[in-house]
Amino acid sequence: MSEETKDIKTEEVIEEEAVIKDIKLPGSLSVRDLATLMEASPIEVIKVLMANGVMANINQTIDFDAAAVVASEMGYEASLDTVDQLEAEDVGEIPLWKRMIANEDEKDLKPRAPVVTILGHVDHGKTTLLDAIRQASVVSEEAGGITQHIGAYQAKHNDRLITFLDTPGHAAFTAMRSRGAQGADVVILVVAADDGVMPQTKEALAHAKAAQVPIVVALNKIDKENANPELVKKQLADNGLVPDDWDGDTIVVPVSAKQKTGLEDLLEAILLVADNVEIMANPDGIVIGTVIEAERDPSRGVVATLLVQNGTLNVGDVLVLGTSHGKLRAMFDFYGNAIESAGPSTPISVLGLKEVPAAGDPFRVVDSEKDARSIVAERKDKQKAEKSKSIKPLTLESMFDAFQAGEVRELRLIVKADVQGSLEPIVSSLEEMSATDKEGQIGVHILQAGTGNISENDIALAAASKAVVMGFNVEADGSAQKAAEREGIAIRLYNIIYRLTEDVEKALKGMLQPEERETIIGKAEVRAIFKSTRLGKIAGCKVVEGEVRRNAFVRVLRNGKEIYSGAISSLKHDKDDVKDVREGFECGINLKDYDDIQEGDILEAFIVELVAAA
Repeated sequence: MSEETKDIKTEEVIEEEAVIKDIKLPGSLSVRDLATLMEASPIEVIKVLMANGVMANINQTIDFDAAAVVASEMGYEASLDTVDQLEAEDVGEIPLWKRMIANEDEKDLKPRAPVVTILGHVDHGKTTLLDAIRQASVVSEEAGGITQHIGAYQAKHNDRLITFLDTPGHAAFTAMRSRGAQGADVVILVVAADDGVMPQTKEALAHAKAAQVPIVVALNKIDKENANPELVKKQLADNGLVPDDWDGDTIVVPVSAKQKTGLEDLLEAILLVADNVEIMANPDGIVIGTVIEAERDPSRGVVATLLVQNGTLNVGDVLVLGTSHGKLRAMFDFYGNAIESAGPSTPISVLGLKEVPAAGDPFRVVDSEKDARSIVAERKDKQKAEKSKSIKPLTLESMFDAFQAGEVRELRLIVKADVQGSLEPIVSSLEEMSATDKEGQIGVHILQAGTGNISENDIALAAASKAVVMGFNVEADGSAQKAAEREGIAIRLYNIIYRLTEDVEKALKGMLQPEERETIIGKAEVRAIFKSTRLGKIAGCKVVEGEVRRNAFVRVLRNGKEIYSGAISSLKHDKDDVKDVREGFECGINLKDYDDIQEGDILEAFIVELVAAA
């Protein structure tokens, strides 16, 4: 082969390889935008869509899958834009900003200020501690300057910044976590030296552990005469936080927020913990962050406090925040000063959003307001579709399937018992359990264990953590039951310990089947028989106890003996079809596939529920 022929062949290969071009596409875009990205005619794009069974006009939004098909037929290899890809991935509770940073090139990552939130029992001094740190460590830009409250601020220690989320209380922390925010890098657990570990302390600790955030304990009120730090340290150790001076790995710092002592040591401890977990971000990367709080101001419109977690946010950027969006027309730091840009770990207040976003919503920068509107419209449609679906809670029965599908990595439990003597053997037995699958192990993770009835706070933790609530010899109070129904949380109640542990063991192995339990809801007495050409015999009845429901089952009793059990075909009251008939009222009942009904028969209505073994 001559050199000239080789050159021609080489050019053909190069030309052939150059035909396939890489193109990055967002999760959704308009036909016009797709044509622009491919430098093609919108008419060509519409023709390809039509050939593939998709009818769309030039301004219509199509999803990535449809766009990828068009791109492939027009000589492009399409891939999903990094942020859209990360948003689409099912990764449990790992927030978007963490996934984004993991996707950055390591050489571009730089240390950033740690973000800290404060949790603890009511009246243990959370707000006082935040105020004391602010006054002692926030350097005002001018004498007498007062920081503006925007839900977060930055303090300085040893020339290093620390960002504090000024939203004390685990309710706010839970609200953010339930939306996948997990905005804090370090949690300060405030415990009063005179009061010790209280129920809310344990709840806050459970939330911090579930979020897998390192914990620093601030032993507050150390100046009080009845302070007993050694007793509190023992209580902490009993709850899994062994102090560092007891050869544990939890830093416990004695402080007095009121006297403003120990604050420097606390800030030092925060930086020490932060250095151990390598808190990094790419200031030049894709802009990702979290909404801290937001409200609609009568004079300024929507005002939102944001925490930038990767990249650098600038005035004029277009943001998408959950189902809200907008172009930033102004940004302010926590002093209230107007700023033009904000890097990682910077808390800011912004103006320019169209709607009020929810606390905990992740935000990101997009190229244009048109892109933002498209993304928000798609998210709102998705929300509507999800709302129309019935809530399918994670239950013990469904847990193994969810694990195999990659939806859960462990069985998370909240355990409540009547007394400590019952709680300890239950917790001990559960912690020893695990089951091996070809994909790995399902472990039991007890988020919280305590005595007393199941409360609304237990349900809040379960909702934020995708956990199952289990109770032994306890009940769920009214507010807890309503919250569980609203959030789709499974509550299982037992009165025999081995039944509880046996069910968990079966669930880990995918062997637990729900049990059926009959509940009698009412009785009706047959007083007359009517014939219908369409339905056959209709029993004219009077409900003598409880109620009869159309979707219930009926057991026919004659002389005290059961002669039939089956479903109701129709239920009428005064010739009208009804859903239920209550005690004291008359009704007409037609039974499915049974016609041998007689006067004097008793119809016992019952429902069948799937319940835990008792």
